[in-house]
Amino acid sequence: MIEEKLEGRYRKNIQLGDAVEVVQKHHQRSGELTEGIVARILTKSLNHPHGIKVQLKSGEVGRVKWVLQ
Repeated sequence: MIEEKLEGRYRKNIQLGDAVEVVQKHHQRSGELTEGIVARILTKSLNHPHGIKVQLKSGEVGRVKWVLQ
């Protein structure tokens, strides 16, 4: 099965409960991705060039790179 991914720069692509890959602040240089489930959407604007900021159910905060479908 091919996994489809939506870009994390647009708020319309992200819903509460979605599985996402985020980059946490301390991983910005390496680009290391953390996978999790969206608990809260923290960015108010409709889009952000570095990704919409979310809080995962694990409590981690990061900017969404990909929304997993």
